[in-house]
Amino acid sequence: MTVNRTLRTAHELVEAGLVDAAAAEAVSRVASRYAVAVSPAIAKVIDRSDLNDPIARQFLPDAAELTLTPEERADPIGDGAHSPVTGIVHRYPDRVLLKAVHVCPVYCRFCFRREMVGPEGLGTLTAAELDAAIAYIEGQPEIWEVILTGGDPLVLSPRRLTEIMERLSAIGHVKVVRFHTRVPVVEPERIDAALIAALKASGKATYVALHANHPRELSAEARAACARLIDAGIVMVSQSVLLRGVNDDAEVLAELMRAFVETRIKPYYLHHPDLAPGTGHFRLTIEEGQALVASLRGRVSGLCQPTYVLDIPGGHGKAVISASAIEAEGGGCYTVSDFRGNEHAYPPKS
Repeated sequence: MTVNRTLRTAHELVEAGLVDAAAAEAVSRVASRYAVAVSPAIAKVIDRSDLNDPIARQFLPDAAELTLTPEERADPIGDGAHSPVTGIVHRYPDRVLLKAVHVCPVYCRFCFRREMVGPEGLGTLTAAELDAAIAYIEGQPEIWEVILTGGDPLVLSPRRLTEIMERLSAIGHVKVVRFHTRVPVVEPERIDAALIAALKASGKATYVALHANHPRELSAEARAACARLIDAGIVMVSQSVLLRGVNDDAEVLAELMRAFVETRIKPYYLHHPDLAPGTGHFRLTIEEGQALVASLRGRVSGLCQPTYVLDIPGGHGKAVISASAIEAEGGGCYTVSDFRGNEHAYPPKS
């Protein structure tokens, strides 16, 4: 069935053949707690014949989301602890998050900001709030990079984006502007000449970090949207979340990273899933994640290697958690593990 509008209710998901009618009541309960949106582009790539489809798992509500565990937190990475003014998160000295909007074109079922985003969330910054956020950036000369996130900043109109970028252009110490988005995957038609012009309006170095978790998300339309950005001189990097039932498989993970590189997107971060409410069914152990990331070494090109990170709960920032391949033995000697798990002495023993 062809879907030509974003689906937001259990009834609409049932009508589109994406949810079984028997599950409608459970889906409605989830939708009353967390925002739901499935764009036409995402509906198109969901395999309705596969009960465990990894695309469906990311976007279709699941009753498991209503199961909470004690370690889960409404603000799992501690944005609030580093928010000096509304819309700003200043966790690291040389960069800030600018959360201009808390609305997304789709809502990921594992979202770490799921308590803040959506129609009932924090909304879009008012003019006064945006003024205060820009003033904060102006007053902090150590800020080298501004990262627009949210929500998804590319849901803003080209006019609104141009306004923000022109205001950032006047701040001399800001050299880089980065956007974190799903739009090229979930609404590729939105990446047009007007939007691209808005992204470049600051005259700063502009990066776009694309969020995708499964190779099928990089459809022909999504790759064409990314090509439009890259051909316009915008550098793209990736971010993904390691998710049970989506990409917790060495071959799938390798295919995803190759798909990024084929699309001229440099793999950047692979996130361990955060402790967001109702997301326990997505979480792997750190040891499982380390083993999967280690399997990429030697399996795929060096261009395809992401950095596996954990956002430390409480706002303490990211930690690289890839399994170490080298262990000190003392006396300047080490044991080094290759990508097959074999151990070798370094320097080699004669």
